[in-house]
Amino acid sequence: MAPVYDAFTAPYDYELWTGGILAEVTKHGIGGRRLLDVGCGTGKSFLPMLEWGWEATGCDISPSMLAIAGEKAGEDVSLAVADVRELPEFGEFDLVWALGDALNYMLAPDEFEMALIGMSRNLAPGGLLAFDLNTIYCYRTFFAETQVLERDGLRFVWQGQASPRVAPGSVCESLLEVDPSDDPESDLFGVTIPAHRHRQRHISATEVSSTLNAVRLECLDVIGQDFNVLRRPLDELAHTKAVYVARQKEVTR
Repeated sequence: MAPVYDAFTAPYDYELWTGGILAEVTKHGIGGRRLLDVGCGTGKSFLPMLEWGWEATGCDISPSMLAIAGEKAGEDVSLAVADVRELPEFGEFDLVWALGDALNYMLAPDEFEMALIGMSRNLAPGGLLAFDLNTIYCYRTFFAETQVLERDGLRFVWQGQASPRVAPGSVCESLLEVDPSDDPESDLFGVTIPAHRHRQRHISATEVSSTLNAVRLECLDVIGQDFNVLRRPLDELAHTKAVYVARQKEVTR
């Protein structure tokens, strides 16, 4: 869905969103401005950071997403195709984050653990890790509803296939169909996007806590998110996302 991803996510104010997360992260102290954006997609989560004086490296499993990100960022960002479950060492970063529920695509606990290990391996000493996860409320609403959205001459049909009473920890699916634009003036005129499934797993706060502990990461903060707004305390039954902040545990002798 790379050609239409920006249209689909247009209602999200990425500058407001990333700025809010950055403000919360930096409360825990940060030593520099080197960012690794994991699952960066078309670059919407790192572009505001460049404006704020950060150096950014981005990776994503989708080459077509990265191609669009590269068109936006030019030579200002290093981009690489990578699977978060097998994340290479790109360097040492003051902040490593995975936003936009990228980690909910880890369909088994060991995949989630592998993702955290890979991101942790890219942290500079004292660096911070941040990621967001969809809440059970999101899966009982957005993933259980059919929504029709029209933007930029496109018609998106999101058919959630979960139950409004889906149990925590479940794998949930939704089918996304995109009708091509019939506006010859549109940049997306004639672009055809095959229908495809989004398959995600709800990851509970308990699993997050135990997995962070298992890979020697200390949870510093948990924040709820309601659309673009961050809220405390996290309420899994009311907020759409949970935002976690962590860092490597100090080695004791």
